[in-house]
Amino acid sequence: MYEGGRGVTQDYVHAYKWYDLGARRNEKTGEQLRDELEKRMTPAQVAEAQRMTKEWMAEGP
Repeated sequence: MYEGGRGVTQDYVHAYKWYDLGARRNEKTGEQLRDELEKRMTPAQVAEAQRMTKEWMAEGP
């Protein structure tokens, strides 16, 4: 959704966050999508996405 901008503004950082959350739950698709997306992101974008992932995990369910 966020990666392709379907129904929302395209946002690689948010897409990475959701893929990373899936990967952390041992979802292979999330891991593959995250790793492919990371190749198109800047180091700053990846760092921000990783920060958002950690924040969500700390506050999440």
